[in-house]
Amino acid sequence: MANALIESALLRRHAPYTIGGYALLREITDQDGALPARLKALLMAVAAVARNRDALAARELARGVTLGLELKEAVAGLIVLSSLRGEGAALAFQALLEQAYPEAREEAPPPPELTVAPGEALANFTSYFGTVPAPLALMLKLLPKGADAYYLMRKGSIDSNPLSPKYGELLLIVILAADYSPMTATHVPAARKAGASDEEIAEAIICAIPAGGIAAWMGAAPFLAAE
Repeated sequence: MANALIESALLRRHAPYTIGGYALLREITDQDGALPARLKALLMAVAAVARNRDALAARELARGVTLGLELKEAVAGLIVLSSLRGEGAALAFQALLEQAYPEAREEAPPPPELTVAPGEALANFTSYFGTVPAPLALMLKLLPKGADAYYLMRKGSIDSNPLSPKYGELLLIVILAADYSPMTATHVPAARKAGASDEEIAEAIICAIPAGGIAAWMGAAPFLAAE
C-alpha cells in the first residue's frame, strides 16, 4: 500500500532528503522486525487516533487488515484507548473498526457484572507501581469507587488484553509517546517486566512518529535508555 507522504509531489520536488528519511522510517514501521508488521500497523493507528489524526488511523488500520490483522487483535487498541484517552478517542477508533471489519457491527451479549473485593484495587496498584502514586492514593481515599473503576480498566488494558500484557504495555507506550507524555516513564519498565525486549519497545516508540513526529522518539527514548 503506497504511503501518502512519500508519494507527495511537493516533497518529491522540493525535499528529496525528507522523502528519503521518511522512506527509511517506513521500512522500520511497515515491515516485520522485532514486532510483526500487522501489529505495528495497529500501534500506528491507535497513536493516530489519540492525536486526532483519523485519516492516518484509517489508512494504517486498513493496511493492518491487508497484513492479516484480526479484529480480536485490533480490539486491543480500543480497550487501551478507552482507559487511557477516554470515550471520544475510543469511539472514534470503534468507528474505524466497524468500517474495516463488518463483523464488528454484530450485536453482542451484555457484559457480566463484575465486583471488586475490598483492598483489591490497592493491592493491584501497589504490585504494579511498587508504591501507590499520590493521585491514586487520593482517589482511594476520596473516591474509592473511582479507584475500583480505574483498577478494572487497567486490568482490561493490560492483564486481560486480547493480545497479551506485553502488547497492552506497548499500546500504552505508543499512545504516550505520540502525546509526549512523561507517563511513558512508568510503562517502559512495565513493558520490560511483561516480557518486551528493548528492540520491541524501540519499534513501538518509532510507531508513534507518523502521528507525533520525531519529537515522539526524542521524548520517549530517554526512558528506554534508563535502566
